[in-house]
Amino acid sequence: MIQFMRGQSDISRRIQFDLNCNYNTPEEIRELFGEIIGQKMDQDFALFPPFYTDFGRNTHIGKRVFINSCCHFQDQGGIFIGDGCLIGHCVVLATLNHDPEPSRRQNLRHKPIRIGNGVWIGANVTITAGVTIGDNAIIAAGAVVTKDVPADIIAGGAPAKIIKSIHD
Repeated sequence: MIQFMRGQSDISRRIQFDLNCNYNTPEEIRELFGEIIGQKMDQDFALFPPFYTDFGRNTHIGKRVFINSCCHFQDQGGIFIGDGCLIGHCVVLATLNHDPEPSRRQNLRHKPIRIGNGVWIGANVTITAGVTIGDNAIIAAGAVVTKDVPADIIAGGAPAKIIKSIHD
């Protein structure tokens, strides 16, 4: 299994080099990103490179998604992004964690990140393993999200806390 993971990571890095180091049209960007994640991208998908991932094939993207520049998706645990999401620049989605026990610290724990439909994630946000963001939520710039965020909520801070409903 580890050989497969390393092989796929190498393939993803090669594609990322083309994506991040060459000028590409929006169509070419969609094609290259689709190669990384193994999914045909919707015509309304947009990405501003550079983009970084450690694996690639465990990222699943809905329709009408925008990903701004310099995002890092650590997707070995699975990343699921719903339709109509906006992801600000320098967002980190980290699905892996290490065992806290020093003798087992090299062991990895995988947990997926699930982002609902219509979510807006501000710049420089970090979302950690196992977190679910509900539909239409807004995550304020600079937040560190370590716990689930309900639908229709604005959350921010480090660690992120509920600020208010988007309907207030």
